[in-house]
Amino acid sequence: MFDYTAPAELLKNRIILVTGAGRGIGAAAARTYAAHGATVLLLGKTEKRLNAVYDEIVAAGHAEPVVIPLDLEKASTDAYNELAAMIETEFGRLDGLLHNASILGPRTLLEQLAGENFAKVMQINVNAVFMLTSAMLPLLRLSSDASVIFTSSSVGRKGRAYWGAYAVSKFATEGLMQVMADEVDDTPIRANSLNPGATRTDMRAHAYPGENPENNPTPAEIMPVYLYLMGPDSKGVTGQAFDAQ
Repeated sequence: MFDYTAPAELLKNRIILVTGAGRGIGAAAARTYAAHGATVLLLGKTEKRLNAVYDEIVAAGHAEPVVIPLDLEKASTDAYNELAAMIETEFGRLDGLLHNASILGPRTLLEQLAGENFAKVMQINVNAVFMLTSAMLPLLRLSSDASVIFTSSSVGRKGRAYWGAYAVSKFATEGLMQVMADEVDDTPIRANSLNPGATRTDMRAHAYPGENPENNPTPAEIMPVYLYLMGPDSKGVTGQAFDAQ
């Protein structure tokens, strides 16, 4: 496990956007960032789940988060621009962006993978990530210390049979991170990728139905690296591929 102990107010007064914030790693990251002082913008497809995370954060006495229902499969460029305008009006800047939302897609041979299934995975895991990043960059430039975390995977660093569209999407994620890191190298923005590893989530259970989930850490247990990369202790660290475990 990544060894890092975060100060209690590591993210005080920071504005952080988390995608896929309604459950799993995204929800854990949102709660963790809020607990360390951030105002968290909860973006996800299912408003009911986002509201549950909102309620948990408020009940814990942390800064009131913002719920942003958005379907990444269908969202247009206009929707991302409208989101950016709202954030600028309400907060004036963005200090952090965690790209957590992804879908697994079918795990099958490439020759058996339907084109529409491949396209759907790429739309959510790559195209939406690019469009959201592009829309948020002007707001990130207004921060004195901004961090963007791209969620990767071991199969996005070495391809593996049957992982098809998901693996390809994560290779693309690594490339997007590297290009962005190089382009913003002379700014206060940093960009890194993060492979969560085997974690007790619904996606993991779907990918490995025969596995005992109790053998994997919970999302809360892998949060140290999420805090390190989002907070000021990682200032100057950019263009790197991290593992949570």
